[in-house]
Amino acid sequence: MLQPFLRLGSLWLISLFALLQSQSANGQQVRPLELTWEDNLLRIHADYLPGGSVEVWYLEAFCRKGATDRKWSETTIPHQTRLISTAPDRSRLELETIIEPGVVARHGIQSGTDEVAFQIELTNPTDSPADIQWAQPCIRVGRFTGFGQDDYWKRCFIFLKGELTFLDQIPRTQEALYHGGQVYVPRGVERGDVNPRPISEFQPDPPIMGCVSHNDRWILGAAWDSTQELFQGVIVCLHSDFRIGGLQPGEKKTLKGRIYLLPNDPARLLQRWKNDFGRTGH
Repeated sequence: MLQPFLRLGSLWLISLFALLQSQSANGQQVRPLELTWEDNLLRIHADYLPGGSVEVWYLEAFCRKGATDRKWSETTIPHQTRLISTAPDRSRLELETIIEPGVVARHGIQSGTDEVAFQIELTNPTDSPADIQWAQPCIRVGRFTGFGQDDYWKRCFIFLKGELTFLDQIPRTQEALYHGGQVYVPRGVERGDVNPRPISEFQPDPPIMGCVSHNDRWILGAAWDSTQELFQGVIVCLHSDFRIGGLQPGEKKTLKGRIYLLPNDPARLLQRWKNDFGRTGH
């Protein structure tokens, strides 16, 4: 099933390299992806993307420990995010999030020509421990995949023992507190501390969540250096949700993530992940 994707991906990779070389030879600069953020929606803009952009609900939720068997409203923590600055060429954004009861998250979001890099610095300036265990960037992929909620998941994939595996190639779990979607839990994460939706028996390795564009030309992948869960969601979305692990009084933590937008070549995506997270991504 992967062969058509791999063959087409190789052709497009060659075409992209030729385009970049041509632009360099003509003295034209290859532009980074453009970023905008408004009303909690991060938009990644590029003419070649299906629909012209990819939207990310950034951020959907910050979560307390013990989410799997509890009402979602009892898990999420109130938070508010604001835009601090935007680079003139829209290649970089800085955001600030205040998470109750006072934890501060500073976000540096930087685009390249085929990726968006995230660096989050969290600080707990309060006198009490903060039970902020993980958080959810929600990547909306309806336009990218060209499908709706009932069937877009067949264009989505995880990696199992280093091999790209489409979600319709493996059995799905149905029972959970809330029905719909599928949660994939990396090794080392408590299964009682993830999204209260059906949890797959399959463990992603490495923890990359992704999908293929409707025209088979492009591949989207998302990953963090500390992953709580991968989630195929219920609003035509994908999640690579990052783990925070709580914050003690005065404690600071830094997290790094990526959204890749590459020609359809799974081997290239895997290599990029290895380059960025191979020693730390889990």
